Amino acid sequence: MEKLKSLTDLEKVRAETQAKLDLRARAGSPEAVVQVRVAMATCGIASGARPVMDFFVDELDKRGISAVVTQTGCMGYCYAEPTVEVQLPGQEPVVYGFVNTKRADEIIEKYIRNGELVEGIIPVNYEKID
Repeated sequence: MEKLKSLTDLEKVRAETQAKLDLRARAGSPEAVVQVRVAMATCGIASGARPVMDFFVDELDKRGISAVVTQTGCMGYCYAEPTVEVQLPGQEPVVYGFVNTKRADEIIEKYIRNGELVEGIIPVNYEKID
């Protein structure tokens, strides 16, 4: 760990630590916040999922939207990578395909903030087994 040389350094470390604790607290009850899952299997990474995930992490934080952003494995939609699943509290998840940072911005502003569906939804073609 780097030595702290000023009060500003200490405040910076405190803020970073608090942000990590806040993320852990939100992760304890993910159904209460927006959940964003970015498919980060080989095909997703090759198609540009890493910058998309970084964009979601940065922008949701900048815009003050309480969310948990996680990576997941293959969702089975390799033809539509990068794919992102977004679940608003109390709602069924929606999967978007061909997501770049421009579409990610649109998903944040229209769907996450206002509940308005955005172009690029991959329809559900399976049933859950209970």
